[in-house]
Amino acid sequence: MRCVSCGADNREGRKFCSKCGGALARACANCGALSEPGDDFCGDCGASLTARTDPAKAAEPAIRIPLDASSAALDGERKTVTALFADLKGSTELMRDLDPEEARAIIDPTLKLMIDVVHRYDGYVVQSTGDGIFALFGAPVTHEDHPQRALHAALATRDELRRRGEDLRMRGRAGVEVRIGINSGEVVMRTVQTGGHTEYSPVGHVINLAARMQGAARPDGVVVSEETRRLVEGYFELREMGPTEVRGISEAERFPCHRSSELLRAGD
Repeated sequence: MRCVSCGADNREGRKFCSKCGGALARACANCGALSEPGDDFCGDCGASLTARTDPAKAAEPAIRIPLDASSAALDGERKTVTALFADLKGSTELMRDLDPEEARAIIDPTLKLMIDVVHRYDGYVVQSTGDGIFALFGAPVTHEDHPQRALHAALATRDELRRRGEDLRMRGRAGVEVRIGINSGEVVMRTVQTGGHTEYSPVGHVINLAARMQGAARPDGVVVSEETRRLVEGYFELREMGPTEVRGISEAERFPCHRSSELLRAGD
């Protein structure tokens, strides 16, 4: 934690600077705003300054997979789903250039925002990484409109992060940009029991291609595969990108071309 008075670095948890003795300001884990020493709640967003945000806990889905005999029925089940990968652009540089506590105060609320948006559209967060998420729509609970749900979640994530970035820049802090990739198709779902709970994850090339669509997206961009574009045609405004080179999963499939589109906005 950096002292605002003398600039000295202090270990996390300290209330006073070890160099000058000044009280240390705290960054809100929800919005990143600095609060005065002694404050219990953030003056910008009202979040508690004593409770710590844990993105891993936020990633716990509203849909719980019970540890009973019915879980076995999910193992090996074929599902048609839409996969979404979202990644923060420049997170490595952000963590390199900022104090770890300052970087955490920006990245953790951003991850929580992305996870909350996925849950808002009944998606399932398969994995939360240090700077992004992998989510499914259409499993474990089936929704016929899973491609539309995924695209609405992508647009909401992009737009909310844009507003958050503008607020951060107005306070002289670094903003964040997101890159999102989406693909739809059939996968095989599997259950893995780890430490008292069940993880529900997909297997199939659909997931690999979704991740590579994310890699093809520009900063603040959303790229969807041709299969997803076909399923949502008429519901959203998209711009053809034409053949997009994405790295394959084997040497024989190196840099195959896939047609893709950039998602602009929801249709009227």
